[in-house]
Amino acid sequence: MKVKINNREYEFDQEISILDATKKAHIKIPTLCYSEKLEPFGSCRLCSVEIKGERTLKPACVTKITDGMEIFTHSQRVRKTRKTIMELIIASHGINCNLNCLTCSKSGSCEIKEVAEEIGVTEIRVPPISIGLPEDRSSYSIVREPQKCIVCNRCVRKCSEVQSVNILTIANRGPDTYVTTFMDKGMGNVDCTNCGQCILECPTGALHEVYQMDQVWAALSDESKYVIVQTAPAVRVAIAEEFGAEPGKIATKQMVAGLRLLGFDKVFDTNFAADLTIMEEANEFIERFKNNGKLPLFTSCSPGWVKFLEHNYPEFIDNLSSCKSPQQMFGAIAKTYYANKLGISKEDMVVVSVMPCTAKKFERVRPEMKGDVDYVLTTRELAKMFKLAGIDLLNVPQEEYDEPLGISSGAGAIFGATGGVMEAALRTAYEVITGKELEKLDFEAVRGIEGIKEATVEIDGINLKVAIVNGLGNARKVLEMIKNGEKELQFVEFMACPGGCIGGGGQPIPTNNEILLKRMQAIYEVDRSLPIRKSHENPAIKTLYKEFLEEPLSEKSHELLHTTYLARS
Repeated sequence: MKVKINNREYEFDQEISILDATKKAHIKIPTLCYSEKLEPFGSCRLCSVEIKGERTLKPACVTKITDGMEIFTHSQRVRKTRKTIMELIIASHGINCNLNCLTCSKSGSCEIKEVAEEIGVTEIRVPPISIGLPEDRSSYSIVREPQKCIVCNRCVRKCSEVQSVNILTIANRGPDTYVTTFMDKGMGNVDCTNCGQCILECPTGALHEVYQMDQVWAALSDESKYVIVQTAPAVRVAIAEEFGAEPGKIATKQMVAGLRLLGFDKVFDTNFAADLTIMEEANEFIERFKNNGKLPLFTSCSPGWVKFLEHNYPEFIDNLSSCKSPQQMFGAIAKTYYANKLGISKEDMVVVSVMPCTAKKFERVRPEMKGDVDYVLTTRELAKMFKLAGIDLLNVPQEEYDEPLGISSGAGAIFGATGGVMEAALRTAYEVITGKELEKLDFEAVRGIEGIKEATVEIDGINLKVAIVNGLGNARKVLEMIKNGEKELQFVEFMACPGGCIGGGGQPIPTNNEILLKRMQAIYEVDRSLPIRKSHENPAIKTLYKEFLEEPLSEKSHELLHTTYLARS
């Protein structure tokens, strides 16, 4: 097909949207409701273009090219229309915005501000409209501010199309339209998994995490408290993005230094607890496999995934590993084993987690695990704290984690990427079962950002059928296949977020597939760079079992490191 765009001719070999055609022609058209991960919706109309012979402007995202079409992307009519639409969008954005970035959670990554600048909106001619809806603070993880919502539907579609959770919907029509939950119950009172993918999709400040920065500042200022921090594997390959670095930059040692400058008494690594999780989970799998236990075994380190299963597939609760997540295992060990070593009470110790995940904020208050972790910060929140403290993350001196809870293996590091938990478990399970050393540590078949991956792994003459699933929509597909007898598996890794933890709801914005791949490559680079790459060879883990836990799945291990789950209505 031959198409003219702004008087220049282009050829395309398939029927694509005008928006895709202009991208191939290296012409940028402003969008708000459009997202590469979602089906085109065409609601905001900012991408409208003029087509020769057509009386009305057409939205580029949902209009297909045709042979001989002549398109004008920035004609006077188009520019004027876009400016008017943008002014109306800003007016509908509510009395709390008016492009006032000082009070907005998205001040550094606000799409509405960027698009307004692209279009040339320099003044507010239309008075803001108040829809009179209160903030929704019913969730432990996510806050909704309806006054900042532009009803682009991206959060609704992400929750439905990608995650298949469907807790968000559109109410009313015309100017009274707004995003809400079932019967306006609030996100904390419906089947929300707290994954935070809606936050990553929101172009404004209408959705953000429940902030705990003030509580952490207060703890750091309290001289009676011993405040320690753990950092998840996915944080170190993403936080530098908040300071202008390219995605995938490994900033582990700078982050450690920054945390010490904030005033933490000790800086530890969640990777240590990831190694501990593998020791327990790999042995749990071996025990189930040898003794005809409940299979397939499902991983349990993603709290968004766990809550999804509790709500939607309670019949599979016994398939979940009883292991707590690395975050919670770390807190349990810190407030017993490590507190005893220091000679302080657990009441005087404050455990802070830095996570790529908003669901971790909910996990810390689950009754089954309450008290292990006191506060959870997202990657974005830690970046805000660094900036508030005047810490130039990219240029601080590099420092190492504290011992012993800062010693970890490459297997712990790869927990941050989809497939990483499976690969780490297989490295340990293979050597425990066979008594032989693995010739090749890299299980390539379980790597990559595909939503569903399957592999058969041979261990001592036994073929294990495993699967790796990321994104809750894909989790639903796999669970249905298992339920219907279409899949026979022994071990399945589930992650709530697309890409795994590197694509978590608390990560820097934007988070797209290109960025996910760069973060993933960095995760595996961390793994390759470490002298220890298997969890069971971590000397600090060996010492922990020798001095305190005795052995994997011991009575002490079950008391501190394992948990139960519940069927949620």
